Amino acid sequence: MPYAPAVVERTMKVQEVLMQAISGRLTWLQAEEILGWQPRTLRRWRLRYRRLGYDGLWDRRRQQPSPRCAPVDEVARIARLYRERYAGFNAAHFHEIAQRDHGVTLGYTFVKRLLQTAGLLPKRRPRGRHRRRREPRPCVGELLHIDGSPHAWLALRPTERQTLIPVIDDATKRVLYAQLVAAESTASVMAALWSVLVTHGLPQALYTDRASWAFHTPTAGAPVAKHQLTQVGRALARLGIEHIPAYSPQARGRSERLNRTFQDRLVNELRAAGITTMAAANRYLHERFLATYAARFTHPPADPASAFVPLGRVDLSHILCHEEERTVGQDNTVALEGVRLQLDKQPGRRTCAGLRVLVRRHLDGQHCVWFGSRCFGHYDARGHRRPAGAPGPPPVPPAVPLPSLVPPSPAAILRPRQARVATRRPLPPRRRALGPA
Repeated sequence: MPYAPAVVERTMKVQEVLMQAISGRLTWLQAEEILGWQPRTLRRWRLRYRRLGYDGLWDRRRQQPSPRCAPVDEVARIARLYRERYAGFNAAHFHEIAQRDHGVTLGYTFVKRLLQTAGLLPKRRPRGRHRRRREPRPCVGELLHIDGSPHAWLALRPTERQTLIPVIDDATKRVLYAQLVAAESTASVMAALWSVLVTHGLPQALYTDRASWAFHTPTAGAPVAKHQLTQVGRALARLGIEHIPAYSPQARGRSERLNRTFQDRLVNELRAAGITTMAAANRYLHERFLATYAARFTHPPADPASAFVPLGRVDLSHILCHEEERTVGQDNTVALEGVRLQLDKQPGRRTCAGLRVLVRRHLDGQHCVWFGSRCFGHYDARGHRRPAGAPGPPPVPPAVPLPSLVPPSPAAILRPRQARVATRRPLPPRRRALGPA
């Protein structure tokens, strides 16, 4: 077994230092400092050099394989497994799957160096600028992150791009909601919020980027217009949830790292599982991937108390919706994004023309028109009149079943609240005591 070039160079250096120390050019203390040896080690190697000469300076153990050496067949199997099935996985992800599904017992560091030596993995990542870490919020539900991630999630269909809508808790890194949708929109974000609110309750704050559905930004790079709310901003304000904008990708680092982890792991797992449809990808995401992610990356909060507030009897159907104010035309119609709604004649009014009304489009596409607390009518997605009833659930499938959207009853809204007045019962007449005769 030939020696490595580094071993040969090291042996030549030891020989040169020993010869200079023996000849008197160096002291033995200087030789110890140059070689980094202890006095006892230097004396032992000096005796070997005097007895055996240059051959005594070679380490005889390097001519025998280490008893901890990995089997050659196992090393070849790992490299072939990565090359043929898991190309593109990072070292940690591949090591977890190799241990779980293929019985690999070698350590993570050895597998990583093996793949790097074989040229299957890059050796290092470029470093960015120095930044200070923001400590996570102590309580669950104190701050949530939501950020859409457009990407080619289905690797077997590289020409198509989908968007992942995740909701992550800042205190635990727990993914409260995750869904692959066709595109990031107001409806898909509201469906995600609906699922989180129904399942966990009302959080204290929501941290998002400055997308068009989240904020109005009059000038690129300028602060957001906090008084000009979007549909999502209006819904959060009515629910009492603080909406915090992020002004750089580094500011929302936790959601960016989550998206990068999902892009690195979920894409490869969907490709390895042979998944080609969005429905199958969402099933895999909910049934297998999220549980594995939670076991690997989540951690308990600093404070066990929950900051979620119970939702109670809040009617989300009239909050998480598209709401616009319109003026009724002379023909008693209003329009919302090309859908024209015909109002019927209302009791007590000759006409509705000129009234300022609220037109709401629910997440399932149905419409309704409100004038104060009075509903002027319910309509389907095409604007046809329909009887009052419960709209269906949102078209985007949530992570948990959604309740039916039941609009509030006008009678319940208009019914006056009766005050309870305490009444005092009349006292019986006092009987006069009779004295002795």
